[in-house]
Amino acid sequence: MQNAHYRLFSRLLLVPMVLLCQAFSTAAYAENPQVKLQTDMGDILLELYPEQAPVSVDNFIKHANDYHYDGLIFHRVIKGFMIQSGGHTFDLTPRESDRAPIINESVNGLSNGRGTISMARTGDPDSAKAQFFINHRNNKSLNARGSKAGYAVFGSVIKGMDVVDAIADTKVATMGMYQNVPVTAIRILTARLVNPEAWTPLAEPKTLPAFEKPIPIR
Repeated sequence: MQNAHYRLFSRLLLVPMVLLCQAFSTAAYAENPQVKLQTDMGDILLELYPEQAPVSVDNFIKHANDYHYDGLIFHRVIKGFMIQSGGHTFDLTPRESDRAPIINESVNGLSNGRGTISMARTGDPDSAKAQFFINHRNNKSLNARGSKAGYAVFGSVIKGMDVVDAIADTKVATMGMYQNVPVTAIRILTARLVNPEAWTPLAEPKTLPAFEKPIPIR
């Protein structure tokens, strides 16, 4: 009888301890901004790192808040490398960002490991705008090396890596000038900041007024 009472007491004690651990876990996640990508293949929850990559995080959230990513596809998918989105609609029509390019934050201590999200760019290190990619494997070759800029990691997948794997596993083909395009379009239906209280927007950069150079009248 005494053992039965002890087991009952232990179980009753265990319940609040489990709930407390869950609360701490949720609070730890909530310290950083989270963005949920609702896609045709399921949800991907991203945790962003404003301390390490403040400009990249601010830029990504502002694009999400402006509904830039809604309806765009994963237009470049390479299994065992990465999946990329942020720039094209279902028929590969470009959707240009109306925001200025951002500085490269690849020297921030974060590595392009499996499940991390990074800014895509051209050969110019400071050319990233809206496009991003999720690493499908550890891609250390994309990290900064010495004076050579890398690809800036600014967050990671905390839920939905199985969705990333499913997207990476889709059949791809060359379509016009674009390579590695999924044969069946995979859209980002919505991209939403799920905990706005965890994000403090950066001030918008001031732009100088444009002055036209006078042309001499002859």
